[in-house]
Amino acid sequence: MSLARALQLAAEADGRGYPKPTVGAVVVRDGEVVGEGATEAGGRHGEAVALAVAGERARGATLFATMEPCAHWGTQPPCTELIVAAGVARVVAGSRDPNPEAAGGLERLEAADVEVELLDSFEARAQNEAWRTWVSRGRPFVTYKVAATLDGRVAVPGERWVTGEPARRVVHELRAASDAVAVGMGTVHADRPRLDARDVPTLRGQPRRLAFGNGPLPDGSELELRDGPLRDELAALAAEGVQSLLLEGGPTLAAAFLEDDLVDKLLVFVAPTLAGGSGPGILAARLASPRRLSRLSARAVGDDVLLQAYVHEL
Repeated sequence: MSLARALQLAAEADGRGYPKPTVGAVVVRDGEVVGEGATEAGGRHGEAVALAVAGERARGATLFATMEPCAHWGTQPPCTELIVAAGVARVVAGSRDPNPEAAGGLERLEAADVEVELLDSFEARAQNEAWRTWVSRGRPFVTYKVAATLDGRVAVPGERWVTGEPARRVVHELRAASDAVAVGMGTVHADRPRLDARDVPTLRGQPRRLAFGNGPLPDGSELELRDGPLRDELAALAAEGVQSLLLEGGPTLAAAFLEDDLVDKLLVFVAPTLAGGSGPGILAARLASPRRLSRLSARAVGDDVLLQAYVHEL
């Protein structure tokens, strides 16, 4: 299926369109791929790249795109106008555009007698999940990451780390892919964390490093204190361009974010260890009500297992 190829193109572009979404597109005519592409860094959208490659062969063709073609003038012309001008007969979109300024592309195409189909693919939505949350909810996409033992403890007596080196490397990759990383003041005082991405590529530079809670910060700390209500702080961060927040804070901060319904995705690294005793658990307080998670998956990371699940999916 050509949407799968469009998803592959967007994945290979690896967020190249940031801070805008990265879209993959494929043009197919008579069963043959005649054009394909992905959003350029600071340049054309994926649909425009694919149509340029296809040229005249786009007339009467089907265009597959990972997201609904935009219908507004931004830094680039509307993809809907390019599609109509190219004579494309059919457009298949993997997801809607949640940006109210750019949405409505499928309706615009339909009005121009282009056949449209929306597949509403989770994979397509997930590729731009941080941007989608930022543009539609006015806050960063929040991922809570925690390392725990099989008995649910976040510390092992006498050990510095809960998980192994491969899992810790994945955490640094997560930091490098995030706009901001945060902990709570308890973690600040207990661990003096740096929160930077180390020994991994940092194509966007280092993330902003935050501490939520009441100050002051310890002398020498390079973290940025955010001491207001969580919702207000997330709105302020979004206004400053922060689309993604990796929450590494301890169980107190995690419980506060979850209780305020501000966590979108959970990443739980489970180590093959029983900590025993009465040390801290994943959450410092019981939630007032259950949270139903979706898209649960698991994969091995060295000797550990990474569990992933969504609290919200867009």
